[in-house]
Amino acid sequence: MTLLLMAAGSGSRYGKLKQFDDLGPKGEFLMEFSIYDAIKNGFEHIVAITKKENVDFLKEHLSQRLPKNIKIDVLAQELSDLPEGVTYTGERAKPWGTAHAVWTARNVIDGPFAIINADDYYGQNAFKSAADFIKSNKSESTYGLVAYTLKNTLSEHGSVSRGVCNSENNKLTSIHEYIQIEKTGDTIKDLDSGTEFTGEELASMNFWVCQPSIFPFITGYLTDFIENNDNIAKGEIYLPFAIKEMIDQELVDVDVLPSKSQWFGVTYASDKDTAVAELERMTDKNEYPSPVWETL
Repeated sequence: MTLLLMAAGSGSRYGKLKQFDDLGPKGEFLMEFSIYDAIKNGFEHIVAITKKENVDFLKEHLSQRLPKNIKIDVLAQELSDLPEGVTYTGERAKPWGTAHAVWTARNVIDGPFAIINADDYYGQNAFKSAADFIKSNKSESTYGLVAYTLKNTLSEHGSVSRGVCNSENNKLTSIHEYIQIEKTGDTIKDLDSGTEFTGEELASMNFWVCQPSIFPFITGYLTDFIENNDNIAKGEIYLPFAIKEMIDQELVDVDVLPSKSQWFGVTYASDKDTAVAELERMTDKNEYPSPVWETL
């Protein structure tokens, strides 16, 4: 089983590259706890997508820490990595988005794989849910989404963007991206659209379980995006939107999987104290060794 980590973000709201910040009790990156949880649940291949200038650093960092039997691929998400024959004009600085980040791994993944953000903590039971699903799922057209309760995914320090999901009979039916969700008192509201939430809604934190069939789909999705997008300088293709399009075209169905875990992330610099405290608390309770790779 393969775990793909998206670690190419710029951390504009955090103020630095948060995926490489020392948050663990022994200076571990947040992603190291997720990788540990994945390996404990049977994942044996780690793929990390990052910026070109960070590839060598991250590969060396992980190679020194992960068990020798774990395969590691660290790949660069680059603007020039496009489908054959596809070009664009104009200037662009930012990557093409999370769907493109996943597509970057098309040549190193040939089986079912899980996807996470490198700067989120998903919890040990979430990886067990993903691993159990991969082992039991016999359909190449069935994907999975490890979902969290919206009220448990917010920041105390500002608004967040979240994919809010609807499901029927544990199948994902829709996902809508809200870009400015904030809790004020007892009210949870998207400041951009004015939509209010109860807090009990399902939220996608980009913990997906996919099949290799997603790669050729993103090839076409990315091609259409570049050829028809008027905002080529800043537009992005988001992974949840790509998967939703696959659902709409009846190419896949998506099982909603219970996370049964605590989530936390580091959207803002002020979130760091909470993350550091939580990782220290779990380590003190022997939920993780210290350093985290001590027993693997």
